[in-house]
Amino acid sequence: MADSGSRVSKSSGNSMGKGAMSAEQAITGFNRLWQEQRGLASKAAELEMELNEHSLVIDTLKEVDETCKCYRMVGGVLVEWTVKEVLPALEGNKEQIQKIIETLSQQLQTKGKELSEFLEKYNIRLMGEDEKPAARENSEGTGVKSSSAGVLVS
Repeated sequence: MADSGSRVSKSSGNSMGKGAMSAEQAITGFNRLWQEQRGLASKAAELEMELNEHSLVIDTLKEVDETCKCYRMVGGVLVEWTVKEVLPALEGNKEQIQKIIETLSQQLQTKGKELSEFLEKYNIRLMGEDEKPAARENSEGTGVKSSSAGVLVS
């Protein structure tokens, strides 16, 4: 996608109405939304890994005698527990992680829709994104779509 060194281009006949965003403002808004989406996706991926770890530990502990000692990190301190004590706590944590992942997934979908609407509203095209044939003919290789905002992100 885009990085902070994005190149912005706009069509030559563009006149900005009152309250409209400039190409630079549009690209800044796009980058902000994109970073927010990336942050959500990164957090969701991190929690998915944690969920997998919880599942692995739970599956392992289910096959161990309940009276066996195990150790769990609590606030940076290693605490001795029995399997019988730690298993319900791990299962509760796993459920909470699943709920958070579901919430993040919904937020990610919402942010994706918001980003798509923003791209469409300000006619932002990403470098390498396929242009419509009519737009390609109008721009003649300039990489710019010739409608109102015509912003290009590289």
